Amino acid sequence: MSTGTIASPDLSERASEVWLRQCFASGRAVAPIASGDGHLWRPAEQLRAAAVLVPLVRRGAGLTILLTQRTDHLYDHAGQISFPGGRAEAHDASPAATALRETFEEIGLPHALVEVLGELPEYTTVTGYRVIPVVGLVSEPPALKLDAFEVAEAFEVPLAFFLDPANHQRNTLQYQGRTRHYYAMPFEQRYIWGATAGMLMNLYALLSA
Repeated sequence: MSTGTIASPDLSERASEVWLRQCFASGRAVAPIASGDGHLWRPAEQLRAAAVLVPLVRRGAGLTILLTQRTDHLYDHAGQISFPGGRAEAHDASPAATALRETFEEIGLPHALVEVLGELPEYTTVTGYRVIPVVGLVSEPPALKLDAFEVAEAFEVPLAFFLDPANHQRNTLQYQGRTRHYYAMPFEQRYIWGATAGMLMNLYALLSA
């Protein structure tokens, strides 16, 4: 094993496709920054398996992350910004299969346009899910077809924005008598927080290690 050191890449390099591929191909193990706190409200056996896609889209100006805003009438996480994805079904062969199926159902992104690179650490939510974030590289997608019941809007944010520590916040709130800590990454008029921001922090950890 080499004992040499590798210079830490700058922000533009860490936001590149080359570095993204290298980090996942290396199989490096990085401790998660955020793992969620769903276990505080439910025993582990009550948590349901789920997966989301973390879609990194190739654009001329660099990689972006595709996010969705959930509709206001949903029971879980209404109105919040999230990754496309959802609960695992018995016929799903893997978390990637769940993430790709749910993504197609929610925003119409074809499986063929997604190259799965790997997974981020599991994140547990207070709504009772054990979520596996699946990172996928996406060719520039065609016009998306949003499921109007679940998705109010889809939009993209430059990957470099999430990799800049100046854009990271760690806040607290009181929920059912407990103190919760959560991350937030406000972008323009959008408030990205909670599970989505926690998973983005774990992507930041991987690409910044």
